[in-house]
Amino acid sequence: MSDVTLNAVEDVNVTFEDQQKINKFARSTNRMTELKDEIEAKKKSLQNLEDASDDIMMMDDDALRIPYQIGDVFISHTQDETQEMLEAAKEALKKEIKGLEGQVSSIQDVLADLKVQLYAKFGNNINLEADDS
Repeated sequence: MSDVTLNAVEDVNVTFEDQQKINKFARSTNRMTELKDEIEAKKKSLQNLEDASDDIMMMDDDALRIPYQIGDVFISHTQDETQEMLEAAKEALKKEIKGLEGQVSSIQDVLADLKVQLYAKFGNNINLEADDS
């Protein structure tokens, strides 16, 4: 979590524009944290799909029908059909993860720019570093 604090060591005038930048920094940091959590959840789902795909490849019985959940319903498919569905789901998740990582990168650029601006004005009177508690 980001800790945005102003120290009252020096008399620094905080303008409305400065407050807007501080607020934007805090919102962006929170959004980045949410996106990173979502990326981790999608990576876990991707790993689950890869594990399921590996398990299906090890099966010997080609005649076996495998239940595959679509929404609230399970539909039985052949091994090949299930494998194709798993591959499609994995590719979709990989694209979603890549998109989310792009959003995180964009937010990091915004945060870096805001840090430069805010530290230039407030120096040591502001703390924009992550709180590792």
